[in-house]
This record gives sequence, C-alpha cells and structure tokens, in this order.
Amino acid sequence: MVDGEAEPGSGRGRLEDRGHQGPADAFRARHGSDYHHPVMVEEVVKILEPAGEGEILDGTVGGGGHAEALLSTYPGCRILAVDRDPEALEEARGRLAPFGDRVRFLKARFDEAAVGASLAGPVLSGGLLDLGVSSRQIDRSERGFAFRTGAPLDMRMEGAEGGGFTAADILNQWEEGKLKELFRRIGEEPRARFIAREVVRRRREIPFRVADDLLETMEAAFRRPPAIKERARVFQALRIQVNDELGALGRALPALRDALLPGGILVVISYHSLEDRPVKQAFREWSRSCVCPPEIPVCVCRGEALGETLTRSVVRPTPKEVEGNPRSRSARLRAWRKAA
Repeated sequence: MVDGEAEPGSGRGRLEDRGHQGPADAFRARHGSDYHHPVMVEEVVKILEPAGEGEILDGTVGGGGHAEALLSTYPGCRILAVDRDPEALEEARGRLAPFGDRVRFLKARFDEAAVGASLAGPVLSGGLLDLGVSSRQIDRSERGFAFRTGAPLDMRMEGAEGGGFTAADILNQWEEGKLKELFRRIGEEPRARFIAREVVRRRREIPFRVADDLLETMEAAFRRPPAIKERARVFQALRIQVNDELGALGRALPALRDALLPGGILVVISYHSLEDRPVKQAFREWSRSCVCPPEIPVCVCRGEALGETLTRSVVRPTPKEVEGNPRSRSARLRAWRKAA
C-alpha cells in the first residue's frame, strides 16, 4: 500500500541480491493489477521464506498482491487474508480464487484479526502488515482519500457501510485545541494553530463537505496556496484519525507477536515516521534480554529476548521500483523473528 508522503527511497537494508530476477519479479511481470501495486514484493517473499510451509496472516491484503506472490512462490503456504475495506477484500477474492482453500478471507481491522489469532495461541508461521492506503483507494475520488476537486471529506476505510465518523465530522465538530493537536502531532504540520483557527472560523458560516473546502481554508490560513506536502500532511492526519490507524497498529503488534509460532516472522511495511517509530521500538524491545529500568540493579524482568530483529536497518524500495511505482518511495520495511 502507499501513503501520501514524498520521500526518496534509498534502497538501504541488509537483504542481499536485491537486483536479481527472483520469483516476485516474475510475479510482477505476469500479474498486473489496477487495484494497487504491492510494494517490495521481492523482499517480502524472501524474508518470509521460513514461513512458507505454514499459515501467514496478511493483515492488510488490499488487492492481494503480496498474498499472490507468497502463494505462487511457496506451494505449502496458506494465507489468512484480512482487510477492513470491503472493496479491497472483493478484489482480493477474485485475484486469489485460483488458490482455492489455501486462502481464508476475513473482513476486519488487522488489530482485531491479530487479537483473535493470539487468543487461539501461537498458530501463525508469519504475519504481514502493509500499512497506509492502496493506490485504488487514493484514485477513487468518492472515497475521499485524496485532495481532488469535489472529493468528499470521508476517508473511512470501511466505506459508508462501516459507520463511524468522517473527516468532515472532525472538521465540523472538534474544538480548536483538538484540531491544532491533531494537525501538529499526527500531521506534523508547523502551522497547525493557524489551520485550526481558520477551520473554526470558516465552519461558523459554511460546513465542511468536500476537499476543496479544506484546501481553501488552508490557503486562507497560509495566505497562499498550500504546497503539495502541506496538503498531504493535513489530509493524512485526518485519515489516520478517522481510521484509528496508530491505535490499531499499537494493538496489533503485540497480538501478532503472541500469535506467532516459535521461529515465526513478522514483516511490517510503513510509510511515515509515526507508523515506523512504534514498529522499530517494539522490535528493538522484543529483541532485548532485559527491559528493566536502568535504576534497578538486578534484572527482574523476563531475562531473555523474545526474538531477534532481522533487518539491521530499515529496508527501502530500490531506485528501480520507485521509478516504476513512484508511490512506493516512502515505504520502509522492518522484520522480526520470534525465538524458537
């Protein structure tokens, strides 16, 4: 999946042989999709090779690209395909139909699926979270994920049938202080205070309905048209809040860890620092033998590492992939393996 940040990919990371023609390259050549282009397929397939004989939870199956590559490469693997977006799940059903009962489908948020799996005890050989939004979600103006003329301020990944509040609801109802905190903390927008103040001023006269309303408000707050990065930061903050993306990630990580069998592998692809930071911190903590505070002289915690981080540094898409799929440029992959 992809996100709105524009950040060049450096291709860094420990994975070897990143330039060779592997099974995922052949997969990409055979199976195009107008739903979305899966990011770092080769890297995902390679790192999950030890899980290739068991069940892998794809918590954000999207259009099914990563799942199809795994199923094609490893004949013994099974996929639990999870997505909260009914359109994505329907696309994945069609794409993965040739694999028959090797695939199970579940409409749910990935944290709900992860918690359910962990309650059953260690059952998974692998887990994959490809965070952010898919190309198809961005390109469908009626979903409201992009700042296009006339696009509704919706942004709900479940769509209207899922209920819940929309981006317009936040803009029309939240107090100024909460809006400022949202744009500053989640959007990392330096002018958050000015945007929040202008949102409150404008909605006294005209409620927010479409993307144009927010863009005009930002222009009034900045006294100039907002740059693309500035638009992306604010729209991204609203989307993350509407879908509780950071909360879901925080709940999913420990649940997926607990659901992994000994030696199981968890892969997470994130698209901005707010997603990547908790993944990095979780993997680092789980890989330490002691997590006691420094003021405690004797270890009283678990006393052993829960597993090991497989990616010494964050893995980025190769320049070749970014050239072919510019929306992949901000992707960051990390992987962790549970102790045997």
